Amino acid sequence: MDRPTLRDIEAARDRIAANARVTPVYGSESLSRLVGCTVYLKAENLQRTGSFKVRGAVNKLSTLGDEQRRAGVLAASAGNHGQAVAWAARQLGIKATVFMPQDAPMAKVDATRNYGAETVLAGAGFDEAVALAAAHSQETGATFVHAFEDPVVIAGQGTIGLELAAELPDVETFVLPIGGGGLAAGISIALRELRPGVRIVGVQAGKTAAGTIADGIAVKYPGTLTMSILDDVLDDIVHVDDEEIAEAITLLLERVKLVVEGAVAASVAALLRGKVGRAKNACALLSGGNIDPTLLITVMRHGLTAAGRYLVIRTRIPDRPGGLVELLELVAAERGNVVSVEHHREGMAIHLAETEVELTVVTRDEDHCEALCAALGDRGYALDRLG
Repeated sequence: MDRPTLRDIEAARDRIAANARVTPVYGSESLSRLVGCTVYLKAENLQRTGSFKVRGAVNKLSTLGDEQRRAGVLAASAGNHGQAVAWAARQLGIKATVFMPQDAPMAKVDATRNYGAETVLAGAGFDEAVALAAAHSQETGATFVHAFEDPVVIAGQGTIGLELAAELPDVETFVLPIGGGGLAAGISIALRELRPGVRIVGVQAGKTAAGTIADGIAVKYPGTLTMSILDDVLDDIVHVDDEEIAEAITLLLERVKLVVEGAVAASVAALLRGKVGRAKNACALLSGGNIDPTLLITVMRHGLTAAGRYLVIRTRIPDRPGGLVELLELVAAERGNVVSVEHHREGMAIHLAETEVELTVVTRDEDHCEALCAALGDRGYALDRLG
């Protein structure tokens, strides 16, 4: 397959103009202070369907002939590409079927269905879903719309690069998440033509046996076409882990007031951890905001605990009237806000006259946690800190 050119990306911009938004760019004082340079955020999480994917999907489906449209389209997706294809197909009056991994976030599955596509949950992950969808395409004659290994799709994603070049003419560093590579490839092609001197850094999520919270870029390998492009246009590729991604999600929600998914936060995480290199100014692409609500709750709790905003402690108190009240009054005196209390008696190797208590306390920061624990220790409470 031939890689798309700047002319292809400009044609895509005209093709998708009626359907895809030109998304805003925000400066962030909080992130700038933490990173040590001026940080801008390209809020593609505010795009239609909640991610950049709608650009490539609309561009691809708009190029189909009448016979192809009658046969319908197929896609495989961990979520965002499926939603985009479903939405684009509905706009253009085309039947769509989307294969999604069996454990795909239900928020993304439901959204894909609500946009009018038939959804098929099949395969353990994205790559297995792709294989099943491609095979079904051969059987039915429907056009398979690949999430990234398609020059027309890449050209659609590259329209973000046109916007960045116009919106941020003085920014010298751009940080882009990499899953399959179509997004980074398309943007980089446009930027290399329009702003040849900029530094472009790709970010991948490191995966463990448990997977990664960055499900949107949880692809085993970028595509052959996309990697051939990225090898030429990227200055560097860096990696971030789930702890770093969770920190970025929490920070973006609390300080910037933007909800993003793990794949998106990877670019911000790389900046926060100093992995991008020195720059006077930088732009991180927020490529989508379709995070599963249950995952968001888990990430926020984890992130707040890591930041010293939640304290979980276990101790023992006398099993008598007023024993718990004394403990809680001491926590209150240290300005801790108790949000959960659990008693443990049965099944515990403790003295008959004692009971074990586990407290979850909202705190200000790590210094506050340490001060509260010290105060409890001074009053004779033996503590186990759990979080």
